[in-house]
Amino acid sequence: MFRPFSLYVGLRYTGAKRSNHFISFISLVSMLGLMLGVAALILVLSVMNGFDRELKQRILGMVPHATIAGYGESLQSWRKVADDIARQPGVLGTAPYIQAQGMLTQGGSVHGVQVTGIDPVRENQVSIIGDHMREGSLAALGNQRFGIVLGAILARSLGVGSGDKVTLVLPEASVSVAGVVPRMKRFTVVGVFEVGAELDANLAYISLEDAAVITRQGDGVDGIRLRFDDLFDAPTAVRQIASGLNGPYLVSDWTRSHGNLFQAIQMEKRMIGLLLFLIVFVAAFNIVSTLVMVVTDKKADIAILRTLGATSGRIMRIFMVQGCLIGTIGTLLGTGLGVLLALTVTDLVAWLERALGIQFLSADVYFISYLPSQLQWDDVTLICSAALTIGFLATLYPAWRASRTEPAEALRYE
Repeated sequence: MFRPFSLYVGLRYTGAKRSNHFISFISLVSMLGLMLGVAALILVLSVMNGFDRELKQRILGMVPHATIAGYGESLQSWRKVADDIARQPGVLGTAPYIQAQGMLTQGGSVHGVQVTGIDPVRENQVSIIGDHMREGSLAALGNQRFGIVLGAILARSLGVGSGDKVTLVLPEASVSVAGVVPRMKRFTVVGVFEVGAELDANLAYISLEDAAVITRQGDGVDGIRLRFDDLFDAPTAVRQIASGLNGPYLVSDWTRSHGNLFQAIQMEKRMIGLLLFLIVFVAAFNIVSTLVMVVTDKKADIAILRTLGATSGRIMRIFMVQGCLIGTIGTLLGTGLGVLLALTVTDLVAWLERALGIQFLSADVYFISYLPSQLQWDDVTLICSAALTIGFLATLYPAWRASRTEPAEALRYE
C-alpha cells in the first residue's frame, strides 16, 4: 500500500513513546494551550455577539430607527405624511409621537421623566414595548382617560403599580388667581413595562390625545417614528424619504441617539479578540519549542534518513507534519469545547447564580439580567483558520532546522 514517506514518518514520530518525557509534556501543554485559546475566543466572541443582539432587539426595539419631525413647528397633517411614508420601500411601520419632559411625583418621591404621547394601535408597528408589559397593556391607554404606562424601575422608585395615581409636573408655568404655578396633571397608572435598566428608569407613555392636551398642540404631533426592515439602512433611507416629501422636515436616526453603544461594543469585541489571540500565539511558541527539542532529540535518526537518501525537503515535511498535527488536534478540540460552551453558557451561568445565591448581572444596573450568547459560524471559521495558520507557521523554523542537519556532524558522537 502506498504511504507518503514524510507523512508516514511524521505520524510515527508523533505517536511513538519518547524516552524524554519532558518533550511529551511540552507537546501536551502546547495542544492544551491551543485548545483553551480557541475555546476562549469562541466563547467570548459569542457572548459579545449576544450583547450586540440584545442591544439591537431591546434598545433599538424601543428607540425609533428614524424620526421625521416638523421644521420648527408641529406636524398638523401627520396622517397624510405617515401614509405617504408607509408606502415607501423598506418601511415596516410608522407611528406619531408627542414628547415632553417633566417630573413625576407620588408620596414625596420625585423623578425626572420623558413622557411620550403615542397611538397605542400604531405604536406596535415601530416598538416592542407591547411585548414587554409586566402589568396592564398599551391598549389601556386608549380606554383610560389620562392613563400612563411607566417603566419598571421608575414605577418601583415611585412605589406605584397599576391603578395608582401619579402627578405629572411640566416645566411650564400657568397664571391663575393664586399666582404663577407649574402645570400639573393627575394620571392613573394603567401599565408597567420592563425592557432595560436605562429605559425602565426614565420613560413613560401616555395616549396621543392626552399628550396633545397637556402640551396644547391641538391636532398636531411632534413627528413620526419610522421602523425599517434593515436598521442599518435607516440613516440613508430616512433622508431619501424626507427629500421626497412636500415641505421642510427635520430627520434623525438611531445612529445619532444610540450609535455610540454599538460602536463601543464593536470596539470591545475587536480588542478582546485581539488580546485573546495572544493565548493562541503563546501556544504556537510552545509548538516551536516542542519541535526544536524533538529535532535535537532525533538528530541521529535524521542523519540516518539523510544517508539513506531522504532529501532536505522530506526531512522538513516530516517535522511539519508533526507540528501541524499538534495544531490541528488542539484547534479541533478547542472548537468543539468553545461551541459547546457558547451554546450552554447562558444556562451554566443561571445554574451558578442559583447554586451560589448571587446575581452576576443585576437588572437595576444592566439592561439585561442574564448572560446572552449568540454563536456565529463566521467567527468560528475565522478563529479556526487563524489558529491553523499560526500552528502551521510555528512548524516552519524547527522543520527548517531539521532539514539543515549534517549526517556526519550528527553521527560523530553516536
